[in-house]
Amino acid sequence: MLQANQLIKRYESDGAIQTVLHGLDLHIKQGEFVAIMGASGSGKSTLLQLLGGLDKPTHGDVFLEAVNLGSMSERERTLIRRRKMGFVFQNYQLLPTLTVEENVAFPLYSDGRSRTETISRVHELLEQVGLKEQMRSFPSKLSGGQQQRVAIARALSLKPGLILADEPTGNLDRKRGQEILQLLARLHREEGLTVVMVTHDIYAAGFADRIITMQDGRITQEVGKVAKSNDQRLENFVAKFNT
Repeated sequence: MLQANQLIKRYESDGAIQTVLHGLDLHIKQGEFVAIMGASGSGKSTLLQLLGGLDKPTHGDVFLEAVNLGSMSERERTLIRRRKMGFVFQNYQLLPTLTVEENVAFPLYSDGRSRTETISRVHELLEQVGLKEQMRSFPSKLSGGQQQRVAIARALSLKPGLILADEPTGNLDRKRGQEILQLLARLHREEGLTVVMVTHDIYAAGFADRIITMQDGRITQEVGKVAKSNDQRLENFVAKFNT
């Protein structure tokens, strides 16, 4: 589904070159729920941006369904992001002057969908995330958890096969964060979505099928379902890369 080969990402700042990713390889299968963990500055958010075609690697390639994102024009990448991927961010990134219904409808109208199709899809999604009663509300009237559910509905509007989530529970308390994680897990399970989630939270990572840890721009360890079956083993695993 999604593959990264020898990714290197460098930035120049004040004449100095900083390498954020060091020749990283990653393969994510169709239908997986993968959590990427790491301390601040480990490169996990940079990796997610490259996987989503929001930025280009300095060297290396990213393939989505065997198509090299780096070989595309900016317009082609925009279209593939719109139609093949859904993005969920820590700060929700809702448009404050639009209602809940209008925020979810925005990608559909941008893609040229008809009003009838758009309204039907938006109502279906808001029902799915439990916000149909709030469709006329503006984001400022919603709780953080509700805003994130709107963001997830918007991410799903064009029925992408891949969801990229960057710290989706980072601004939420534990209860609201758990609701968002349960929603992502249910969508992954019922819709067959591939989910790649960046997080620093061990609890959030526990919802994934596979956990990848990063340090200094490199993948350091992986843990799968067998290891996750024992909470203490998972805590010990995560503690290793935080020391």
